[in-house]
Amino acid sequence: MEETSEILQHRIDKLKKLKEKNINPYPYSFKRTHTSAEIIQNGEKIEGEQTEVKAAGRIVSLRLHGKSLFAHLQDGSGKIQIYVKSDEVGQDKFGLFDLFDIGDFLGVSGKVFKTRTGEITVRVTDFVLLAKSMLPLPEKWHGLQDKELRYRQRYVDLIVNEDVKKIFIFRTELIKSLRRFLDDSGFVEVETPVLQPLYGGAFARPFTTHQNALDINLYLRIADELYLKRLIVGGFDKVYEISKSFRNEGMDRNHNPEFTMLELYQAYADYHDIMELYENLLNYAATQVLGTNRFEFDGNQIDLTPPFKRIPILESIKEHTGADLSDKNEEETKKIATELNVKENLNRPKGKLIEAIFETKVQPHLIQPTFITDFPVEMSPLAKYHRDKPGLTERFELYIGGCEMGNAFSELNDPQDQRERFQQQAELARRGDDEAQVLDEDFIRALEYGMPPTGGLGFGVDRLVMVLTNTHSIRDVIFFPQMRPEE
Repeated sequence: MEETSEILQHRIDKLKKLKEKNINPYPYSFKRTHTSAEIIQNGEKIEGEQTEVKAAGRIVSLRLHGKSLFAHLQDGSGKIQIYVKSDEVGQDKFGLFDLFDIGDFLGVSGKVFKTRTGEITVRVTDFVLLAKSMLPLPEKWHGLQDKELRYRQRYVDLIVNEDVKKIFIFRTELIKSLRRFLDDSGFVEVETPVLQPLYGGAFARPFTTHQNALDINLYLRIADELYLKRLIVGGFDKVYEISKSFRNEGMDRNHNPEFTMLELYQAYADYHDIMELYENLLNYAATQVLGTNRFEFDGNQIDLTPPFKRIPILESIKEHTGADLSDKNEEETKKIATELNVKENLNRPKGKLIEAIFETKVQPHLIQPTFITDFPVEMSPLAKYHRDKPGLTERFELYIGGCEMGNAFSELNDPQDQRERFQQQAELARRGDDEAQVLDEDFIRALEYGMPPTGGLGFGVDRLVMVLTNTHSIRDVIFFPQMRPEE
């Protein structure tokens, strides 16, 4: 801290000297003609035409050689080298570089040439300071290594760690490709409320806030499912939303309280249709952004070529543990979980016990894309009963590299059945399940007007970015993840 304070004071002194020279260290604008990437890509052509270019960026390197210097300016597209000679810009102006630092923003004008080493460079004829940096960037070779500091100061992380910026550019391109596929498939992108009078559509604890105008409590949405289904009732055949959802839960490498979801609903479809849609969506998106549908994640080669493997959840548990849970009651399921050494709270309903057994004994082995299907009804209050298998629902989850990558149903559209499911959830809440879903009378009323057969899907965009970039913490793919307050 003492060293930083000395550097800050040194830069404050430089700032004062610049102002004494009537130089505004924070001017209003600079008219660029080219980005650094454009100059490099078209360097020989620009050089041949002797065109003047105007470029700007942050000084990230500076090498003085008596009465000349080389520096690199970094902008949003990359870096460009500049060359400045005192007899070409004037001795007094050249002397201003004594008051400049790594991190300052500079605008330059000049002609493009190629150095003896072949590097495209701007030979500067004029320059202007665009912003004085008061804090030093991390050391060149060590960079910003402290993970927590990187997340807190993402703005510095992006400056000094080029690979970090590439991940977020990748994220943007991935979302574009998801939109393109859905738009081309006839889906309509919509927006639904973030502030909701009732939360629903997922098993999660909500964030609560208060609206003063109506003097009511509202909840940040945990999912947009119930509102998107209302739009299906209202006559939309295909809708999707890419949106923020909020869940008041723990934080780990796969969870952040604020995250990005993509949810879609298609009328006249079931979960088989949605499985086919989802595998084609992922195959398309990966090919668009990676140039291939094969990639590495966590040391494994993943192949997104459709069709993906499909296996019922109870069958997957039997395959990996030998335990057949298909006809077991709650006490029997609890006994099996104990025998399997599942280290979870076992005083929970049957559906939660099955979920705990699956997550512990099966999920880590699901490396290649696998649809886990046909969940018990206790685990799926918004899914239709299975048409052929009593006690199960038409639901699937996708797993890639051991990570859950989505949840989907043949959507429940029987209002009486839906009311009964909500009432079952209310009983779970009375038993202490603080993630149970709440009764939404308006949603039931919407179903009473009639919703056609519908297939729905929701998945976390952040997790998809993680898998496709071989990244192992959700905080590495969210610009500003939730952090504990600084002490």
